[in-house]
Amino acid sequence: MVLAAGITALQVAANPYVAVLGKPETASSRLNLTQAFNSLGTTIGPYIGGLLILHARSQDIPTNAQMSAQVLQNYRVAEASSVKLPYLIIGAALLIFAVIIGMFKLPAMPGAERHGASGPKVSLWKYRHLVLGMVGIFVYVGAEVSIGSFLINYFTQANIGNLSEVVASKYVAYYWGGAMVGRFIGSAILQKFRTGGVLGIAAIAAALLVCTSMLTFGSVAMWSIIAVGFFNSIMFPSIFTLGIAELGPLTGDGSGMLVMAIVGGAILPVAQGALADRFGIHHAFFLPVLCYMYIAYYAFRGSRPVIPAAS
Repeated sequence: MVLAAGITALQVAANPYVAVLGKPETASSRLNLTQAFNSLGTTIGPYIGGLLILHARSQDIPTNAQMSAQVLQNYRVAEASSVKLPYLIIGAALLIFAVIIGMFKLPAMPGAERHGASGPKVSLWKYRHLVLGMVGIFVYVGAEVSIGSFLINYFTQANIGNLSEVVASKYVAYYWGGAMVGRFIGSAILQKFRTGGVLGIAAIAAALLVCTSMLTFGSVAMWSIIAVGFFNSIMFPSIFTLGIAELGPLTGDGSGMLVMAIVGGAILPVAQGALADRFGIHHAFFLPVLCYMYIAYYAFRGSRPVIPAAS
């Protein structure tokens, strides 16, 4: 919870800052470039986690039924201890980055900052493209996390990959790696093309790939769901910049509302888990398909800024 709170504060401050750092037309391109390095971490993370955390499961150990109570307790303690080193490394790295960032003096952005409490006030809820963008962030993060969280279990299914958990965890890196590659490529594409159009095409492609995985088996089902990561790549930065477009001094407040919508990553995976329990993990991916369909709507229609009159 402490880590999540820190990341939330970072996203609220850093994302809009990157967005307003240059021309509005290329805001999505800049944010995609910065988020690409975020994806680098999620690409490496599952691989390292598979080596450090899941490795213990691959050893020849007796089943729980064959263990005495004391041996079972010791085994569980050893398993829990396997996460200590990775977390200590993460904590040390974050402290170092905090010191480095604190040493820089960043320029002010007057057009996107508050200047006192005077002047007409407009409720953020009247900005239609912002509110619909919140829903877009909610369903995007929910879909991305739902797919990513289920991949290991999905790949271990006999009719999908029939892999062990350790081997399956390595394939998850391709899913997040696709997001990293896609963001670097997307950063260049968004220098030339309109954000809404690129986002809409990516959402339609992601929906089609998930449907392909649901309707097939074996390697086709595996690689089609892995390929979704590539098209996920530009979605968060693009929805974010479209959502805060033309908010002016309210940019920071709008950023906070969009980041709050990341809670979809906590809610939708639970819903997909319920669907998996009822209909099977193979067909539970129908929920992300609905999410991507909404994102396509937002890209083509819902993201058009409509500036409300001041009260």
